[in-house]
Amino acid sequence: MDMNVKISLCMIVKNEEDVIARCLDSVSRCVDEIIIADTGSSDRTKEICRDFTDKVFDFEWTDDFAAARNFSFSKATGDYLMWLDADDVVSSENIGLLKELKKTLAQKNPDVVMCKYVTSFDENGTPLFSFFRERLLKRTANFKWEGFIHECISPRGNIIYSDFTVHHKKERGAGDRNLRIFQKKISQGVKLDARNTFYYGRELCYNKMYAEGAAVLERALDMDLKNNRNEACLFLYDCYNAMDEKQKAFLSLCRSLEKGPPRADILCRIAGVFKARRDFETAAFWYDAATKCGDMSARGEFDRAEFRTFIPFVELSCCYFYLGDKKKALMFHEKAKSLRPSHPSVLFNERFFGAQ
Repeated sequence: MDMNVKISLCMIVKNEEDVIARCLDSVSRCVDEIIIADTGSSDRTKEICRDFTDKVFDFEWTDDFAAARNFSFSKATGDYLMWLDADDVVSSENIGLLKELKKTLAQKNPDVVMCKYVTSFDENGTPLFSFFRERLLKRTANFKWEGFIHECISPRGNIIYSDFTVHHKKERGAGDRNLRIFQKKISQGVKLDARNTFYYGRELCYNKMYAEGAAVLERALDMDLKNNRNEACLFLYDCYNAMDEKQKAFLSLCRSLEKGPPRADILCRIAGVFKARRDFETAAFWYDAATKCGDMSARGEFDRAEFRTFIPFVELSCCYFYLGDKKKALMFHEKAKSLRPSHPSVLFNERFFGAQ
């Protein structure tokens, strides 16, 4: 491939005047073309975008995110298509990685580049929640977005993984928008596949419709649900817990152990069940098991890093204190303190151990 690989940034936006400049300013100098598909802004979004590109197009919104993204891709001319959301940011460190990635594109000629997406941070800016997404796609491979909501592209061909990371800095939530779209599509006779059945159940849970959410999530788990299986178990646990159905909640967590290696956040929740029963020995076993889990984001899983380190350290400190092993309790407190010294739990325990 020509060493002068060109990247087209393709975005869909609506009423993003508060964040769009931040996004485009962070990445504009490292891409060769910017495509904006505006789905109906009534604020200054398009005006701001035109400070960065003259390729701003109107797209009539049809409650279909994939259709909007495919439209933005259709306007691009670069060798690779890269997508961002308006509230995404590329840090200065990752600008350097993106420049290096351009060289890799020329050398390896991939069809898809999988990159980490970080969507939550602690008080020190350390990533808490991350997963890999199909971030750059070869234009001539003719990839298409699928899914009217929670849209995605199924990777195929020559797939590589990159250290380049995008930070999602959400300024506002979607409210019940996603739920309304699901309900509208269902009323129109749209049949949900396993993935969207999970996401529909998740939206019901977010909107505190726990009984309905549990029923939908149970259905999703009975379907051929792959990457989202563990998440479905977690949200099913949340639904049953909110309905005070403790046994069903616990069994929901156990279902996640039926397939594949365990995930740390689920093991911590299992541990929490035993801790609530004051069975500190069993709780400590599960918290300790969580510290031995790896980052499974490259397997398509969501990764909540703090559940492998900080959270089990705090909880193990508590468990061992109640088990009468103050030496171990203090050791795990110090481990937690080394990671997040200003966290309220750490500050409380610091005062507690200081008074012993």
